[in-house]
Amino acid sequence: METNLTDKRIAVLLSGGVDSSVVVYELARMGLHPDCFYIKIGPEEESEWDCSSEEDLEMATAVAARYGCRLEVVDCHREYWDKVTSYTMDKVRAGLTPNPDVMCNRLIKFGAFDEKRGHDYDLIATGHYACTEIIDGLKWLTTSPDPVKDQTDFLAQIYDWQLRKALFPIGHYMKGEVRQIAEREHLVNARRKDSQGICFLGKVNYNEYIRRYLGENPGDVVELETGKKIGRHRGLWFHTIGQRHGLGFGGGPWYAVKKDVAANVLYVSHGFEPLTAYKRDFPVRDFHFLTVGELPQRVTFKIRHTPEYHPATLEQTAPGCFTVHAEELIQGVAPGQFCVVYDESHHRCYGSGEITC
Repeated sequence: METNLTDKRIAVLLSGGVDSSVVVYELARMGLHPDCFYIKIGPEEESEWDCSSEEDLEMATAVAARYGCRLEVVDCHREYWDKVTSYTMDKVRAGLTPNPDVMCNRLIKFGAFDEKRGHDYDLIATGHYACTEIIDGLKWLTTSPDPVKDQTDFLAQIYDWQLRKALFPIGHYMKGEVRQIAEREHLVNARRKDSQGICFLGKVNYNEYIRRYLGENPGDVVELETGKKIGRHRGLWFHTIGQRHGLGFGGGPWYAVKKDVAANVLYVSHGFEPLTAYKRDFPVRDFHFLTVGELPQRVTFKIRHTPEYHPATLEQTAPGCFTVHAEELIQGVAPGQFCVVYDESHHRCYGSGEITC
């Protein structure tokens, strides 16, 4: 974390969860009194969705008051639905696998918030498990020591100016250490469970989120090797390449391995970890660079939020376009996913691009 913060105006995005609450504690123990902001999203309309935003705001209010910080609610409701939701629906309608949490960081937490209030501040602090380092005069996004909680993959699409303003005060901790701090300090949400839903949408299930906007579009499910129809799906957008759980067909396991969007057919493969579910080489386009505008040949990468990093070499095919040559077969490579690229020791994050295969 940056050491000289005394002359900086700091805004903390306080969600009501334990991580952002410990952020406030970390800054307060340095003698700082940052301004806290609760970003309000909520469902697009009044509905039956189970939204915990009222409890979140109560928790955030209590934590801000505990450390003598001002709390302001910032409404980014319209920006979320206009930008993040439209991105998500456009991608799934095209048969791709989007990541709304990635776009939420770029477009809302470090985007719409900055337009509304963050522009008045030097730094925007969040509870992400990520770090930043100044290397050769440049600010880099670097990984957290907690491989399970590391969230650099969710931050790899933010703009360079957003990275320059980003502050991650708990990024150097393990998750267990953050919990210990919260309990030691008797924070009101010390034992509150982490949110598992989509960014800002609380307990809303991803498939329900998709169904709300796109409905259902039933089609055939076909075994790739034999061409045999084995069932029906409710919509290609409810499935992603490499998926095994939730397909609902007997005689499994089955793996989703291909989508024919034009014919509305989902192809699956039978057997234990079939080779059709794996790739070693795949293309990436529109690579978004975080700090420098070039990539080394040898890198590590990840394509989903997991602790594992995969070694690979990169072959540039056009400006912003690369072919990833992984050293091992990778399961579940799906078009629309972000391939997040790191150095060989998976410490510095270079950015990410969209998989197009």
